[in-house]
Amino acid sequence: MKIQFNTDKNITGKESLEAFVAGRITDGLKQFDEKITRIEVHLSDENAHKTGKEDIHCKLESRLEGLQPITVTGKGETKEKAVSDSISKMKAVLSTTLGKMKEHH
Repeated sequence: MKIQFNTDKNITGKESLEAFVAGRITDGLKQFDEKITRIEVHLSDENAHKTGKEDIHCKLESRLEGLQPITVTGKGETKEKAVSDSISKMKAVLSTTLGKMKEHH
């Protein structure tokens, strides 16, 4: 599973953050590792320097062989919470999608 990491201009600490996010995604989605060819991560801060409730967004786009990309967006007050929220949502969507595929084959 290849992970492509993107941030907006308001997110700092790109290299250490990229390593943290990649580790969380790899651990969180390991049961789908053989099905996912690539994951694109888009981390953004909607309010820039102002603080706000759930203003950090983490969009995950999973690409699976033979399927359309699956996209979810997690939100949080911190980067870590937004990443965790998006991973939880992606796990749920992938479980449902891949479960339905098994039923039909």
